[in-house]
Amino acid sequence: MGPGLFPAGDSPQAAKLASRINGDFTGTTEEILRWAACKWGISQEVVFAQAAAESWWRQTNLGDWGTEAQFCPPGHSLGADGQPGQCPQSYGILQNRYPYLQAGWPAIATSTAMNVDVAYAIWRSCYDGYEIWLNNEPRGQQYHAGDLWGCVGRWYAGAWHTSAANQYISAVQQYLRERVWEQPDFNQAG
Repeated sequence: MGPGLFPAGDSPQAAKLASRINGDFTGTTEEILRWAACKWGISQEVVFAQAAAESWWRQTNLGDWGTEAQFCPPGHSLGADGQPGQCPQSYGILQNRYPYLQAGWPAIATSTAMNVDVAYAIWRSCYDGYEIWLNNEPRGQQYHAGDLWGCVGRWYAGAWHTSAANQYISAVQQYLRERVWEQPDFNQAG
């Protein structure tokens, strides 16, 4: 993974994680999610629940539709993906946002393994305390290392324990309690 994945406001250690991102794994969706969980040191059940919240385990999922052309990735101009005047900004099983993760394009959209590898490298950076920029943004409390759920919420909200982040955390925790990926109506195809 090239430079530019981690923001300039991260501590220097964050950039060292980028060299570990390669998306080099093949397998079923469940196997890929397990691989990323193991690689980045997070509970596989949390990964399963978050992937369910983001896409219902569908790498083909598109989201965060917007009308600003500068946030559209190459090949996805306004209207190109079926919504007139809009383009998706988030891609894949973990809904990686193109405007913030351009260094991972196009692999974050085409490879489930790369999508989760990038997402959980960012989670690891957050968990290890490298995302010091979070204390310069509106937040619900001071950012600190070691907060698994705070880093899950940061993925969704781009902020630390804000109302939006905490609502997302609750939704992922609900899926975790329900173990939705084990329910008979949970459809992994897509």
